[in-house]
Amino acid sequence: MEQTSLRGIANKAAQNKTYRFRNLFGLLTVSFLFSCWDFINKRASAGVDGIDARAYEENLIGNIEQLVQQVKDKKYRAKLVLRKYIPKLGGKLRPLGIPAMADKLLQLAVAKILEAIYEQDFLSCSYGYRPLTGAHKAVKELSQALKIGRYHYVVEADIKGFFNNIDHDLLLEMLENRVDDKAFINLIRKWLKAGILDKGQVICPVTGTPQGGVISPILANIYLHNVLDVWFYETVQTNCRGQVYLCRYADDFVCAFEYEEDAQRFYKALKLRLNKFRLEVAEDKTNIMVFSRCKIRAKTSFNFLGFEFRWGLSRRKHNCRARIPIIKRRTSREKLRASLAKFKMWLKKASRLPKDILFALLNRKLRGYYNYYGIIGNFKSLNTFIYYVKRMLFKWLNRRSQRKSYNWKGFNEMIKHFKIIKPRICHNF
Repeated sequence: MEQTSLRGIANKAAQNKTYRFRNLFGLLTVSFLFSCWDFINKRASAGVDGIDARAYEENLIGNIEQLVQQVKDKKYRAKLVLRKYIPKLGGKLRPLGIPAMADKLLQLAVAKILEAIYEQDFLSCSYGYRPLTGAHKAVKELSQALKIGRYHYVVEADIKGFFNNIDHDLLLEMLENRVDDKAFINLIRKWLKAGILDKGQVICPVTGTPQGGVISPILANIYLHNVLDVWFYETVQTNCRGQVYLCRYADDFVCAFEYEEDAQRFYKALKLRLNKFRLEVAEDKTNIMVFSRCKIRAKTSFNFLGFEFRWGLSRRKHNCRARIPIIKRRTSREKLRASLAKFKMWLKKASRLPKDILFALLNRKLRGYYNYYGIIGNFKSLNTFIYYVKRMLFKWLNRRSQRKSYNWKGFNEMIKHFKIIKPRICHNF
């Protein structure tokens, strides 16, 4: 029944781009939240109340009924968001917000309703946190666009602290363009204003939405859809002399231009546009560069979604005459270093595990790495990664005891026995 309602909302949103939906609050029923439970990440950490998915599921129907009753009686209060930090390259830490399990479930239900509406509005240039798309599709279509388009200049850009600087009032105004339901909007306002528990201190946010929150991705996409995507194709494109192209994944985006003056004007206008919505360009990650098949020898490149894009020549000759220019991609050096640093930290802790468990976990990690970075043309980078992984493994296995356990011959024999999975290409596009 709820899926039928979502399909009806999606159809209505597609037919009428200015329609404002009412009574969305009424969709938050016990049966709808129960159906949403299947999409909850059961392995996620517990929130501030210490209740994880397993504990919440012990009395699932009762917990959902209580939650829905609180929402209907207007007694629902969002719990504090627990803040955790994960390491980044260079010793930096990225903050993640972990909502309580009940809040996660309710946020997921609201996110599904918003998704039914806004999937009809989002443009094809947006790839992040959306169904039936993702990073590999963005990499594929960006490569294809650069290959066949008349583009000679690229603006690679990043927004400084995007998730921490989303303006709540502006976001809610954007939502009200499509949602005419005060109770539904108030639910979202509660999550935006929910306090954050950070190392024992409660922080009351004025801007931003916590990374890690279930509803954060759809809200971020709605914000950038209005701030960047629509503006780019309705204003920037119409005022440019040549071809233009935008590819965005969350707050990371790349723009391609045929003419340098168009790229320069966009770069200046971008800063003003973002400032209007309380956002700021990350200067160290934003620049204009020449990126053209006509200037392959310039050896310019840019990074996007963990890959380095550059022009090169095909290995085979075209019509037995000459090698043709193609877009080449490999793991960016920054991401390669970061992956090796993370692996080193993991191996320090895991090296003393029994070997069968150690190698099973190792192969799981390698499989995940290959599944993401294993795109055609990137085999050399995959080999570089596994080369350093083996060297680190050799080092830490020899530290399991006071005596050196392996020489290289014995180490290679052990690897043959436990079978480290070899690099492989998983995406041939």
